[in-house]
Amino acid sequence: MPEDKTEQMALLPPFMVSIKGEELAVRDALGQFLSALQPLSLSVEEAGTVELVLAEVLNNIVEHAYPEADTAGFITIACAHRQDGLHLQITDEGKPMPDGIAPLGQRASLDVELDDLPEGGFGWFLIQDLAKDVLYQRIGTENQLTMRLAVAVQPTAAS
Repeated sequence: MPEDKTEQMALLPPFMVSIKGEELAVRDALGQFLSALQPLSLSVEEAGTVELVLAEVLNNIVEHAYPEADTAGFITIACAHRQDGLHLQITDEGKPMPDGIAPLGQRASLDVELDDLPEGGFGWFLIQDLAKDVLYQRIGTENQLTMRLAVAVQPTAAS
């Protein structure tokens, strides 16, 4: 049976980036990931979207899933390029999300006094605003976040 047309049209073979869940490793992971995407010739805006979303996810994992640096485990980012964009699966074995669900990612009100501005909480809003099909699951001892970034989208072939 021939392969699915979506898979045949991929310009980039699936790849993975794995790093230790530490603050300094995030920059390295972003560099590796963007370098692997070079064959797609992403626009500056598309590359910026990928970098921003991935940086938010990785920094959240380092800060919340692996809060003690001496016990930090690994983070793995798997990427598959398909006709509708980049499909990402990010996994770690850190602490689960509170109540086993991802935050809602609501826009914070900026119409407040400077001293009352929230210090954080923008990351999940950005992730859910810029990515599609965002799904968090705790499977056994593993956090699994999947999403699609609608970049490097390929035109649909005429039927």
